[in-house]
Amino acid sequence: MAMIRPSSDLRNHYNEISEFCHRTNEPVYITKNGSGDLVVLSNAEYERLTDPKAELYRMLDEAEEMMKTTPGRPANEVFAEIEKEYGFDSL
Repeated sequence: MAMIRPSSDLRNHYNEISEFCHRTNEPVYITKNGSGDLVVLSNAEYERLTDPKAELYRMLDEAEEMMKTTPGRPANEVFAEIEKEYGFDSL
């Protein structure tokens, strides 16, 4: 679960915040004068979230899970449906 801390904790409790981010891979929300100001995240988690391949890997994981839990269809049925939808069946 994410943590919310005042901006003074960055100076006074940096090691604690850093350890939390690395241990949990969760962000720490920093407030300034009672309002949200910054989000602190471990470098490794930030890179994982911003990696351009991350979305692709997430989608592949989702597709793999669907393959495990959803009954399949014969390939000839799928290709016939695609051919009909795109007009290839009348060629």
